[in-house]
Amino acid sequence: MSSNKIILRIRGLVKKYKLPGRELVVLNGIDLDVGEEFVSILGPSGCGKSTLLKIIAGVEKPDGGAVEFYISNTPRIGFVFQSPTLLPWMTVRGNVMLPLIAKGVREEEARERARRALTLVGLAEFEDFYPHELSGGMKQRVNIARALAVEPDILLLDEPFSNLDPLTAESLRSEVVDLWLSNVLPIKAIIMVTHNVEEAVLMSDKVVILSPRPARVIREVRIDLPRPRSRKMVEVQKLVDEVYEYVSQ
Repeated sequence: MSSNKIILRIRGLVKKYKLPGRELVVLNGIDLDVGEEFVSILGPSGCGKSTLLKIIAGVEKPDGGAVEFYISNTPRIGFVFQSPTLLPWMTVRGNVMLPLIAKGVREEEARERARRALTLVGLAEFEDFYPHELSGGMKQRVNIARALAVEPDILLLDEPFSNLDPLTAESLRSEVVDLWLSNVLPIKAIIMVTHNVEEAVLMSDKVVILSPRPARVIREVRIDLPRPRSRKMVEVQKLVDEVYEYVSQ
């Protein structure tokens, strides 16, 4: 699904935080082009990966540089957080409807879009359940469904599988890639922050590696392997070793 068409262009991105008596520079001149592709962002803990996602989403403002979209002036952004962040007093359906209602979508349409998103993640039968009745993997599926319900142009994933057991994480990774490849949604690009090098190689078209803070892009690695991919593939292990080498520099 990768193409040369630019969806998002970032140039000279700078982010600073004011601390008592000093200034902490987190991002220092990030340059990045994202096409119609699945991009993973790797880097040391605390280097600003999640901050970069929040700036792309418009949740945080940069202190310098530019973020330009080439799909529309107000692209639809879906954001999947590391933890499900579900409201415990609302049903699964209500949690998925929430961002739609907040955007002014009529309740009937919001309900239908929520059901469609829950069907895509295999939770159609659980729409009337409450978060405390779900497993960790099911909660994260609701989290993903909520992001899909807005029918995003760009889907942002902030370490979405890191709190799951290995088997559940593997299953969800496959489901996300299948959704991405199926074209059932208008998603033009997926950008995922992860610490898991193997996960990045298995899922992505491109891996972007950030330096320690203050972060800048030090390497981009294309993953031109056919899907589905397996960790047992020699080509996958070779790329995992290559990316590990860059990350550990």
